[in-house]
Amino acid sequence: MTLFITIRVMDVVDILLVAFLMYQIYRIIKGTVAFSIFIGFFLVYVFWLLVKAMNMELLGTLMGQFIGIGVLAMVVVFQPEIRRFLLLIGTNYQLSHSFGLEKLFNLEKTKQATDQQIKEIIRACDNLARSQTGALIVIAHKNELKEIIRSGEKINSLISSYLLETIFFKNTPLHDGAAVVVGTRIAAARCILPITDRHDLDPALGLRHRAAIGVSEATDALAIVVSEESGSISLAVAGELMHKISLIQLATELEKVMVEEVS
Repeated sequence: MTLFITIRVMDVVDILLVAFLMYQIYRIIKGTVAFSIFIGFFLVYVFWLLVKAMNMELLGTLMGQFIGIGVLAMVVVFQPEIRRFLLLIGTNYQLSHSFGLEKLFNLEKTKQATDQQIKEIIRACDNLARSQTGALIVIAHKNELKEIIRSGEKINSLISSYLLETIFFKNTPLHDGAAVVVGTRIAAARCILPITDRHDLDPALGLRHRAAIGVSEATDALAIVVSEESGSISLAVAGELMHKISLIQLATELEKVMVEEVS
């Protein structure tokens, strides 16, 4: 008797979608406590399958009850990662270019920064680095960071290197926290950012660097860090830290976010 296994096109699509989903989950939880918890849940599930295969009724029943409430437990434990995954889907959803509410209701969109305004940010970072003045500047992308802006002092001023340098001058009350740039304006200063819970980072990284990584994990924003100890410039993008970058690299990354491509 010959056994034929038929594989449909939709089966291949199904496998690819599951692989993509698992890869995105891995990207989101790698380096966090949630990764170890996920491995623990997975090992318990595999053990439960083995118990069922060996027909161990009592232990299988007990573990079945545990697995039953495991889904609810995972939602609670992985709440930050679920939020980050949904944010990843939302910020990559491109239909808004054609069917967005902005076009439907003619709503005003955030103005895009000019090359001169990007140069103002780069000049400020260069001067802050030369004077070894610590700074944390968050550059909004599609998410306007309204919750983070509400945590600080609203400024709503045009981008200026002098203003950014003044904000982070050690004797000013606004230097402790982050400055947030949205479009063409410095929206707020002294803002509170979420701190990453990753454990695989260099122990030498300070609170500014961890806050920069945290906000880039929780949103689609970029975060510029000027080190107070070394004067180096770092950039956090999508949960990853680009350490000791040049001003040219900084300009390239800012243009990707702050200058909208004409479509």
